[in-house]
Amino acid sequence: MTRRARPTATHRLEDLAIRAISSFLRILPEPVALGSGRAIGRLVGSVLGVRRKIIEKNLELAFPDRSDSWRRRVARRVFPHIAREVVTLLRVGADRSGGVEGRVQFDRLEVLEGAFGEGKGVILLTGHIGNWEIAGGALTLEGYPLDAVAQRIKNPLADRRMRGLRERLGLRVIYRRDAPREVLRSLRRGRVVALVADQSDRRQDLFVDFFGIPASTARGPALFALRTGAPVVVATSLRLPGWRARYRVGFTRLVGADMAPPSEGELMRMYFEVLEEAITEAPEQYFWPHDRWRARPPGEGATRELGSARPV
Repeated sequence: MTRRARPTATHRLEDLAIRAISSFLRILPEPVALGSGRAIGRLVGSVLGVRRKIIEKNLELAFPDRSDSWRRRVARRVFPHIAREVVTLLRVGADRSGGVEGRVQFDRLEVLEGAFGEGKGVILLTGHIGNWEIAGGALTLEGYPLDAVAQRIKNPLADRRMRGLRERLGLRVIYRRDAPREVLRSLRRGRVVALVADQSDRRQDLFVDFFGIPASTARGPALFALRTGAPVVVATSLRLPGWRARYRVGFTRLVGADMAPPSEGELMRMYFEVLEEAITEAPEQYFWPHDRWRARPPGEGATRELGSARPV
């Protein structure tokens, strides 16, 4: 198991601020709290311009055929969405009486039900879009035993708080460093294991096309699938319009029970195709501040050179 770091004075101040903000947000009416989150996001993204160049570069790479004005409009909405979803998680995750209930509508839940019924566990792939934690909490209310692979937060107090939020939503947390062992155990027990696998992994030499551009991609989900024979299902969560936080969660199975297992790259490309469709439907809900194409295959130029070199 990973050894916990001891909290510093800075960690304690950060945790105190998070507790104060969380308590304040919980006493506000939901529309006011979510509106406050959006306002903070506009401050961060549009006024302070945090990671604005990366967001606009990513949008240009992913959507080269869209206009500059369209990409700027999407870029302005990214941080308001992120901040609003953080507020939602802080409010709903702190509600011990079941704040998730009634917030999620499922599309093709029978896909997950069929995969789960095979008794091999399920590898549930998702991405940084919508609000996955809320969607995962709704799945646990449906009776699915769900384990979520997550990165440990450097601040141990903030990490403990986030883990507590996820556990109150019904999720069992597996830290990424423990995943090679714990994911296999969970699948052997017939559990559903959720992995978010859409960010750059510079430790890997596997590059898979994402929006037509090779992107550094983790092998883990494909290796787990090939080793265990567990079915792979992609879940996408999109926030629905309205002041109340509500979501539509759809499910797509990547490989049928009667199909030969694909290669690592083929499986991850199938996953990206499903994710791309959801991102195209609601581009402002994706986590564009992450420099997705920062790592390049051997022999390729830097990301800033991709715009003129990408395939058409």
